[in-house]
Amino acid sequence: MINPLSTTKLDRLGMVASLACAVHCALMPLLVSALPLFLQDERLEWALVGTSAGLGVGSLTRGFRRHGQKLALCVLVLGLTLLISGRFVEEANNPGGVLLIVLGGVTVAFSHFLNHRLSFTGA
Repeated sequence: MINPLSTTKLDRLGMVASLACAVHCALMPLLVSALPLFLQDERLEWALVGTSAGLGVGSLTRGFRRHGQKLALCVLVLGLTLLISGRFVEEANNPGGVLLIVLGGVTVAFSHFLNHRLSFTGA
Protein backbone atom coordinates (compact mmCIF):
# COMPACT_ATOMS: atom_id res chain seq x y z
CA MET A 1 0.00 0.00 0.00
CA ILE A 2 1.25 3.47 -0.86
CA ASN A 3 1.90 5.74 2.08
CA PRO A 4 -0.43 8.74 1.54
CA LEU A 5 1.74 10.92 3.73
CA SER A 6 4.71 10.59 1.38
CA THR A 7 2.45 11.31 -1.60
CA THR A 8 1.21 14.46 0.13
CA LYS A 9 4.76 15.66 0.74
CA LEU A 10 5.74 14.98 -2.87
CA ASP A 11 2.63 16.77 -4.16
CA ARG A 12 3.31 19.80 -1.99
CA LEU A 13 6.95 19.89 -3.04
CA GLY A 14 5.92 19.49 -6.67
CA MET A 15 3.39 22.32 -6.40
CA VAL A 16 6.01 24.60 -4.86
CA ALA A 17 8.61 23.73 -7.50
CA SER A 18 6.16 24.21 -10.36
CA LEU A 19 4.85 27.49 -9.04
CA ALA A 20 8.41 28.68 -8.36
CA CYS A 21 9.20 27.95 -11.99
CA ALA A 22 6.09 29.85 -13.14
CA VAL A 23 6.85 32.83 -10.88
CA HIS A 24 10.48 32.85 -12.00
CA CYS A 25 9.45 32.96 -15.64
CA ALA A 26 6.72 35.54 -15.08
CA LEU A 27 9.09 37.87 -13.25
CA MET A 28 12.05 37.40 -15.59
CA PRO A 29 11.11 40.24 -17.94
CA LEU A 30 10.98 42.61 -14.94
CA LEU A 31 14.24 41.45 -13.40
CA VAL A 32 16.44 40.98 -16.47
CA SER A 33 18.45 44.12 -15.81
CA ALA A 34 18.75 43.52 -12.06
CA LEU A 35 20.07 39.97 -11.83
CA PRO A 36 21.04 38.71 -15.29
CA LEU A 37 23.86 36.48 -14.10
CA PHE A 38 21.65 34.36 -11.84
CA LEU A 39 18.03 34.42 -12.94
CA GLN A 40 18.50 34.30 -16.70
CA ASP A 41 20.92 31.41 -16.68
CA GLU A 42 19.77 28.72 -19.13
CA ARG A 43 21.04 26.00 -16.80
CA LEU A 44 18.88 27.30 -13.95
CA GLU A 45 15.79 27.40 -16.14
CA TRP A 46 16.34 23.86 -17.44
CA ALA A 47 17.08 22.71 -13.87
CA LEU A 48 13.70 24.10 -12.75
CA VAL A 49 11.96 22.28 -15.62
CA GLY A 50 13.82 19.07 -14.77
CA THR A 51 12.96 19.38 -11.08
CA SER A 52 9.30 19.93 -11.89
CA ALA A 53 9.31 16.92 -14.22
CA GLY A 54 11.09 14.63 -11.75
CA LEU A 55 8.86 15.58 -8.82
CA GLY A 56 5.76 15.39 -10.98
CA VAL A 57 6.48 11.95 -12.38
CA GLY A 58 7.50 10.59 -8.97
CA SER A 59 4.57 12.01 -7.07
CA LEU A 60 1.86 11.41 -9.63
CA THR A 61 3.01 7.85 -10.31
CA ARG A 62 2.68 7.09 -6.60
CA GLY A 63 -0.70 8.82 -6.54
CA PHE A 64 -1.87 6.87 -9.58
CA ARG A 65 -1.04 3.61 -7.80
CA ARG A 66 -3.21 4.78 -4.93
CA HIS A 67 -6.26 6.19 -6.72
CA GLY A 68 -6.01 4.67 -10.23
CA GLN A 69 -7.16 7.87 -12.00
CA LYS A 70 -5.25 9.02 -15.11
CA LEU A 71 -6.52 12.62 -15.05
CA ALA A 72 -3.68 14.06 -12.94
CA LEU A 73 -1.07 12.28 -15.09
CA CYS A 74 -2.63 13.68 -18.27
CA VAL A 75 -2.61 17.19 -16.81
CA LEU A 76 1.06 16.69 -15.82
CA VAL A 77 1.96 15.66 -19.38
CA LEU A 78 0.18 18.74 -20.73
CA GLY A 79 2.00 20.99 -18.26
CA LEU A 80 5.41 19.52 -18.99
CA THR A 81 4.75 19.80 -22.73
CA LEU A 82 3.92 23.49 -22.28
CA LEU A 83 7.02 24.04 -20.14
CA ILE A 84 9.42 22.34 -22.53
CA SER A 85 7.84 23.90 -25.60
CA GLY A 86 7.98 27.30 -23.95
CA ARG A 87 11.68 26.90 -23.15
CA PHE A 88 12.46 26.15 -26.80
CA VAL A 89 10.26 29.00 -28.02
CA GLU A 90 11.93 31.37 -25.57
CA GLU A 91 15.40 30.23 -26.66
CA ALA A 92 14.39 31.18 -30.20
CA ASN A 93 13.87 34.73 -28.85
CA ASN A 94 10.11 34.54 -29.26
CA PRO A 95 8.34 36.41 -26.44
CA GLY A 96 5.46 33.92 -26.51
CA GLY A 97 7.72 31.42 -24.78
CA VAL A 98 7.25 33.13 -21.42
CA LEU A 99 3.49 32.68 -21.63
CA LEU A 100 3.86 28.98 -22.47
CA ILE A 101 6.27 28.50 -19.57
CA VAL A 102 4.02 30.25 -17.05
CA LEU A 103 0.99 28.26 -18.25
CA GLY A 104 3.04 25.07 -18.07
CA GLY A 105 4.20 25.78 -14.51
CA VAL A 106 0.66 26.50 -13.35
CA THR A 107 -0.61 23.38 -15.14
CA VAL A 108 2.04 21.18 -13.49
CA ALA A 109 1.13 22.65 -10.10
CA PHE A 110 -2.54 21.95 -10.84
CA SER A 111 -1.69 18.31 -11.65
CA HIS A 112 -0.21 17.98 -8.14
CA PHE A 113 -3.35 19.55 -6.68
CA LEU A 114 -5.51 17.04 -8.60
CA ASN A 115 -3.32 14.16 -7.51
CA HIS A 116 -3.61 15.26 -3.89
CA ARG A 117 -7.39 15.55 -4.10
CA LEU A 118 -7.73 12.18 -5.81
CA SER A 119 -5.42 10.51 -3.28
CA PHE A 120 -7.48 11.62 -0.30
CA THR A 121 -11.02 11.89 -1.61
CA GLY A 122 -11.01 8.87 -3.89
CA ALA A 123 -13.02 10.94 -6.37
